[in-house]
Order: sequence, then structure tokens, then C-alpha cells
Amino acid sequence: MAWCDGRCTLIVICSLQLVAALQRQVIDFLGYQWAPILANFLHIMAIILGVFGTIQFRSRYIILYAVWLVIWVGWNSFIICFYLEVGHLSQDRDFLMTFNTSLHRSWWMEHGPGCLVTPVPDSPLAPQDHHVITISGCLLDYQYIEVVSASLQVFLALFGFVYACYVSKVFLEDEDNFDFIGGFDSYGYRPPQKNSHLQLQPLYT
Repeated sequence: MAWCDGRCTLIVICSLQLVAALQRQVIDFLGYQWAPILANFLHIMAIILGVFGTIQFRSRYIILYAVWLVIWVGWNSFIICFYLEVGHLSQDRDFLMTFNTSLHRSWWMEHGPGCLVTPVPDSPLAPQDHHVITISGCLLDYQYIEVVSASLQVFLALFGFVYACYVSKVFLEDEDNFDFIGGFDSYGYRPPQKNSHLQLQPLYT
């Protein structure tokens, strides 16, 4: 059936989203990026809700999952603009990602492909209990790695939204055509009434 194809595809998309979200959550934990950590946690919960709704034929859960994907696309669009410093956004505003609790930045800043980290001892620029480092030789700057990661999330979310709308529409149509909750009551069916008292009449021939 066509709806089964869409349902199976949605489960596959949710699985890919879950893998990508868990990978991103680990990276953000290592970089102490508290705002993305919170957003990733909510995203993982929404994916689980979407998978449950797809497997259990619950259209309301899939609709909630689709609504969250709209918010998720907006969040990742902000991440892309933040790291590309679009408009008045600047990466120097660390409080946007860490809630102003630390000076950490993206984990990819020091662990990107080809990056060589060199500590600078006794630097007067170092804040208290911190040290200054220089980073060189990176094949790809951490900003662009974060942008690629956020773009992947947007790509998966768009596909998930389309299939979530399709599957929820099919589920809602099935609920309208087959009212299992009301049973025959929805069609005006009434069982025959039985008389509790029967009157016997003699039969004359």
C-alpha cells in the first residue's frame, strides 16, 4: 500500500535524524555548548515521539513532530547565520551558545581536520584559570563544519516534514473512514429491544 511506503520512509528519515542528533549532541557536550545541547535534547525527544506515532498510527504525535521540525529548521538557520556572522551576529558573543557560563567555543575549533594546537605559555591575554592557544593548519575552519552540520539537519528536517504531513494525512483519512472507537453506533445501529415480560395467549383452532 502507498501509505505503508510513506510510513516506512518516515521511519527511515527519523532514524537518520536520530543518528545525526546524537552525534551532534556529543560534539556539543564536548564543547560545552549549552544552548545547542538543550535544543538537541528537545529534538531527540521529538524524533522519538514521531517514531512512536508512526509505528502506533497516532496522527497527533506525528503532527507534533512536524510542528517541532518547523522550529528545528528555524533554530538551525540561526546556527548557520551565527557562524557565518550574518547581519549583526558575531561569534564573539559566546553567551549565545554557552549562556555566558564559559569561554568555550565549538569543539571543532581545536579538533578540526588537520588542526595543530599550540599553547602560548604565560600570555598576558589569558583570563584567570585559562590559557591561550594558537590554531593553525586546519583543512576546514570550524565555522564551516558547524554550518555543514546545521545544513544537514535542515535537509533531513525538510524531508521529515513532508513525509510527516503525508503520513498524518493518510492516518486521519483512515480514522474518518473506519470509526473503530464508536463502532456501529456512529452509523445509527441499535440492537433489538427485548421485552422483559411476555404475555401468553391461548391458541384456538
